[in-house]
Amino acid sequence: MTGNAALRVRGAAVPITQASDNLTHVELTWVEKRIENWIRFGREAREHVLDRRRRVFSYLPGSVFAFVRWAANDFGTIISRMDIVRAVIPGESYQTLPFVSPGGEILLKIEGWPNVEQVFRHVDAVEAADIDACEVCPDHWRHVHHRLSAGQEPRAYTMERHQAWLKRRRVEG
Repeated sequence: MTGNAALRVRGAAVPITQASDNLTHVELTWVEKRIENWIRFGREAREHVLDRRRRVFSYLPGSVFAFVRWAANDFGTIISRMDIVRAVIPGESYQTLPFVSPGGEILLKIEGWPNVEQVFRHVDAVEAADIDACEVCPDHWRHVHHRLSAGQEPRAYTMERHQAWLKRRRVEG
């Protein structure tokens, strides 16, 4: 027994990245009523099924995705968290994040189910305005994080704001 199979038998973490690619890899797990890691939005470049309960989504540099983690034990929920992350370009600095390899630029980090639900509602509102949540200005996700952390309501992301972001991105080139 060699490679990843041997690591699994010994209980070691299995590397989810290949040294030769420049992608950001996110391991998703689903164990009924125990662990649910999923992507709320994002455009994966590749999907790799590891087994019946786990798969890996891979993202191109610069891609933005929302990673949701929920876990419970016999006594109830132990973690509810949502991170909106930008996949980094090779050579950029990044923050580490469980189940994300190598890591990414964390634009928003929210913990606690009521807060996560608030972000879900905000994402739903963005999508209701016919804007792809992956294309939203990264500064807006930082704004949402800071406002929610301060206990305040974030400003809505409108089509006018989005058009301004698209023009700014075009000028910055």
